[in-house]
Amino acid sequence: MKRSHHCAIDFGTSNSAVALPRRDGGAGVELVALEGAFTGMPTAVFYAVEGLAAFQSPERLYGRAAIAAYVDGTEGRLMRSMKSILGSTLVERATEVGGGHQVRYLDVIAAYLRHLKSRAESHAGLAIDRAVIGRPVFFVDDEPERDAAAQSALERVAREVGFAEVQFQYEPIAAAFDHEQTVSREQVVMVADIGGGTSDFSVVRVGPARRTRLDRRDDILANHGVHVAGTDFDRRIELAHVMPLLGLGSLGPPRADGEPPREVPSGIYFDLATWHLINTCYAPARVLEIRGLREWYADARTHARLMQVLERRLGHALIAKAEDAKIGLSAAPATRIDLGLIESGLAAELREPQAMAAIAHDRERIAAAAREALRQAALAPARLDAIYFTGGSTGLDALVQAIGAVAPGAAQVRGDRFASVATGLGVHARRLFEGAAA
Repeated sequence: MKRSHHCAIDFGTSNSAVALPRRDGGAGVELVALEGAFTGMPTAVFYAVEGLAAFQSPERLYGRAAIAAYVDGTEGRLMRSMKSILGSTLVERATEVGGGHQVRYLDVIAAYLRHLKSRAESHAGLAIDRAVIGRPVFFVDDEPERDAAAQSALERVAREVGFAEVQFQYEPIAAAFDHEQTVSREQVVMVADIGGGTSDFSVVRVGPARRTRLDRRDDILANHGVHVAGTDFDRRIELAHVMPLLGLGSLGPPRADGEPPREVPSGIYFDLATWHLINTCYAPARVLEIRGLREWYADARTHARLMQVLERRLGHALIAKAEDAKIGLSAAPATRIDLGLIESGLAAELREPQAMAAIAHDRERIAAAAREALRQAALAPARLDAIYFTGGSTGLDALVQAIGAVAPGAAQVRGDRFASVATGLGVHARRLFEGAAA
């Protein structure tokens, strides 16, 4: 490797991407192929412990390989949505990954960032020691101290993996930079970045005359966001349309004392639908506890299905089914959730109105955040030129319509759902580190 270089990292809750200056020396940036031809990679690490002695370190797998190892039943621990622990009390704690091995949550993030850095260096053929990393408008809603601590922790990890200089940029601002490359006149744009963990809104002035300015603080009229997005949608859909088939909300048999039947305990279902709690459901004592609740279930089949999920450790696979169903609705009005992994022929149908009903509260919170961004910008809806949509969850048309209703006269522009932020971060990195117009 010849000289130091820089990169831009979109470290997402669900998926991540890396952008570099174009290798041919031209203006603009290019995305790194992180897995084969894929430029986007699931934000996932799998710690494989199968066959390891206690003194041996677990093998780490990343992205699609991590998820495949988990689905194949390899002994170990799958870690996803690592970004969501930033700003939480978990950040300095360790967790069990199997076989008596423990790892700090921050070390999981470090391992993933180190892998992204390595892939970027292989792509560029250069050592990389400077980075712009995207961050949500709020890691933690309404708690500035915890939000600052989250960025500080991420910066510390980035320096540990070898980045001597680390800069941050809001993810929706980065998306605005990507959009700006295509506009021919000055506009006031609201960027709606609806990702896996956060829904962020920024009201920004963009235009040809502004592209070369490095300091764009005066062009940022407002930033606002909420910690509600795609993973919350997946959880709501799973709880509403998958978990009832496992007994959630069902009643027990008639009681001898004449009292109304009891509803089955619900805690296990909510934990199974929450990424960072799923593995706690597999603890032997908890499995034994749930097995002992058989008499609480009037329908023995639902309890048997729940036990299948626990004994075969299918919690993450169920969330993936809910996510796939959500994505499927971006291309069709209805989708089938195949649950044959639990019981042959078991399935649930999901239609867009049902999905929107499941996430109605979340959708309203997101639309309210868009209205608040306009209020903070002191901008009447009629003065907004465009809403620029990016992030994986903007594939849901009903969600886009709800946000669009905040400013009905604004043009609705759809960016690349999975690449806009990384591209915009790369544009910003070139301006920052090279003084390039990009």
